[in-house]
Amino acid sequence: MTIQETLDKCVSRDLIDITISDRRIKSEDRPVKIKIRPVMIKDHIEYQVSEFIGKKVFHKNYSSQSVKELIIEYLTTEFKQAQITTTSMSATILSSKSGTTTCKCKGLKEVKAQKDLSHNRTKKYILKEGKAVDFLVDLGVMTKDGVIVKSKYDKFRQINRFLEFIEDILPKLDKDKEQTIIDFGCGKSYLTFAMYYYLKELKGYNIRIIGLDLKEDVIEHCNELRKRYGYDKLDFYVGDIASYKDVDCVDMVVTLHACDTATDYALAKAVSWGAKVILSVPCCQHEANKTINNEMLAPVMEYGILKERMAAIITDAARAELLKANGYETQILEFIDMEHTPKNLLIRAVKTGKVNEEARREVAEMEKNLNVNLTLFRLI
Repeated sequence: MTIQETLDKCVSRDLIDITISDRRIKSEDRPVKIKIRPVMIKDHIEYQVSEFIGKKVFHKNYSSQSVKELIIEYLTTEFKQAQITTTSMSATILSSKSGTTTCKCKGLKEVKAQKDLSHNRTKKYILKEGKAVDFLVDLGVMTKDGVIVKSKYDKFRQINRFLEFIEDILPKLDKDKEQTIIDFGCGKSYLTFAMYYYLKELKGYNIRIIGLDLKEDVIEHCNELRKRYGYDKLDFYVGDIASYKDVDCVDMVVTLHACDTATDYALAKAVSWGAKVILSVPCCQHEANKTINNEMLAPVMEYGILKERMAAIITDAARAELLKANGYETQILEFIDMEHTPKNLLIRAVKTGKVNEEARREVAEMEKNLNVNLTLFRLI
């Protein structure tokens, strides 16, 4: 299938979105990625093209024919790939330096719902703009009138994105029984406060949340804030992930940016407790980087930054698979847009009880072939 045939098939009212990415040559004054979606303008469909240049986004609307021509131009001159999603299929277009393109289309198992086609569509956040929330005001994210501070909008988006991950797993939490949640390495705890506010104040769940961190001054400050807000089922303690033993049963474990193997100890604790839900954003995956070695990957290992990224990918993939091996359904999701930070991937695991021994064997084989010995493999 040619690029023209692919676009003729996908660019219609059923189009959900197109993402064009992977620039051939970086340029500060040219877009790093393109997003395209259909919009309804005066009772007819046009296609809104959003160019992401630096921290700004520029929008322009095109007709069906014009947007197809623009996409072909992008892929033949500036970008290497496009990912297309419609209500009934997905397609990928890959463009090589020589000018050849490869197009693949496949039907979806389930028909997707079309998004809102209104032209000035606004993002519906879980925490609403215009309603002041104490901890967001203290963080400087909101004014006392509930207006989002412009320079803190990324933080506002991040908090809401985190709550969206929790919203997805709400059916796994028992609303009629107290649910214990532990946040390992909670730090300043803005996401911990957000989680409490969302589950307790907005959704009415019977919860107890425990925040754990090694910094005494940070924990003292967090306890002062939770008293001020009246969050009586939220407590913060000084403690270490590996040695924490003050509870016997935990329903959800959260570990955000726990450095290196601290993530592994948190995941192991979660599995030992039989936690229904695990949300983990790993950070600084140094362990595999120290020993990773493979003759086939020698060109990658030659470059420190690529070796570091490869080690991080291998570590997080192994973590997800080992959780799967221990009876969890796992996903690796993007926490916030990759343009903000290359490390914010979130592992979300939901307990199913279905042990997967094949996943463990595959991790063992990978460890052997890449000369790595990961902590989590030894712990669970």
